[in-house]
Amino acid sequence: MQEALIAFAVMLGLTFLRLPIAFSMALVGFCGFAYLVSFNAALSMVGSVAFETGMSYTLSIVPLFILMGNLVTRAGLSAELYRVSYAFLGHRRGGLAMATVLACGGFGAVCGSSLATAATMSKVAMPSMRKYGYSDALAAGSIAAGGTLGILIPPSVVLVIYGILTETNIGKLFIAGILPGLVAIACYLAAVAVTVRIDAKAGPRGERVSWHERMVAIGNVWGVLILFLVVIGGIYGGIFTPTEAAGIGAGGGLVFLLLRKGFDWRELRTILIESAITTGMIFTILIGALIFANFINMTGMPTELTGYAEYFRETPILVIIAILAIYVALGCVLESMSMILLTVPMFYPLVAHLGYDLIWFGIIVVVVTEISMITPPVGLNVFVLRSVLPDVPTKTVFRGVMPFIVADIVRLGILVAFPAISLYLTQFVK
Repeated sequence: MQEALIAFAVMLGLTFLRLPIAFSMALVGFCGFAYLVSFNAALSMVGSVAFETGMSYTLSIVPLFILMGNLVTRAGLSAELYRVSYAFLGHRRGGLAMATVLACGGFGAVCGSSLATAATMSKVAMPSMRKYGYSDALAAGSIAAGGTLGILIPPSVVLVIYGILTETNIGKLFIAGILPGLVAIACYLAAVAVTVRIDAKAGPRGERVSWHERMVAIGNVWGVLILFLVVIGGIYGGIFTPTEAAGIGAGGGLVFLLLRKGFDWRELRTILIESAITTGMIFTILIGALIFANFINMTGMPTELTGYAEYFRETPILVIIAILAIYVALGCVLESMSMILLTVPMFYPLVAHLGYDLIWFGIIVVVVTEISMITPPVGLNVFVLRSVLPDVPTKTVFRGVMPFIVADIVRLGILVAFPAISLYLTQFVK
């Protein structure tokens, strides 16, 4: 246990010194394993982890879903989703911010990346909100918070990684994320409504759109809606596996891009390079996390934590609350993927030992991870917005996300108190 705590401290220290988190975890894990076993055993372990991770058929779902998201993004989906949302909500007070949240939810459903959703929607939604006099705080806050929906609403790369780490059914994880995703959107819409009720000038009304224009806007996104239904419906219907669904989604995304923009070799090359870079980053973090997890398992820390959990057999919810508190604290210094890869291997045996459903726990972990995407001082979505919108101060963005953080905490409480929200739809999936 003592060795594990020292390792965590050293790993976080290296991260603060700006060593990439993947290399921090790998270095500490390697050195720790060499200390406990032997140098040759550590070398063998690193080689085995890298080879097995790189050759994993299950993990092939990750680059395929990333490729699908990039193809659909380049086809211009984000702008059309925003037009649909604006057509129905733009005339309301705070309606453009609400439309942004809905568009982020829809875009996240096919993109699967919070950072990509926030970066893309900022280019689409920010000019419109500024045109109608929205405050920069509400505008940037709605984009940053809406972007977090990309890792919960399926298909989600983070849920895929969680499913692989815990050997949980990925199809059930996907369907379990739908209702919590809708709850998230509802909470964010409520946050916008409360914000503009307190300060009406923060979100003036936009122009009302006719029903004919609304139908035209809906018609422009039918292709992507079909793609989403085929991918998700195929998984839930047992027609194909999640990995096969990812391949079909990537193929469908390519067809969608070709129909919308025609064949452009430079565009396709850019998409493939972006997808390869993102995949390489995720796999590097995953390999580092697995090396670190192997060392932590050697220290016996998970077993000791399970032993401590016996003291809370009568009130296991206290253990869940403690785990959530750790996630919130880590979310202030680590990005989402690193946090999940670092902690899930340690926590999920403990949660399973206490009798909790691992699908429910996966949704809770993703929700807490979403919160970390917008919490200070790291809040990666906030800094993505800063890079895309350099004229908006960081403090303004953080001020704008505060109502959404409150909404996230309320949502987290609801999902913890009522596990049936996350588990209801899973009974319809084999």
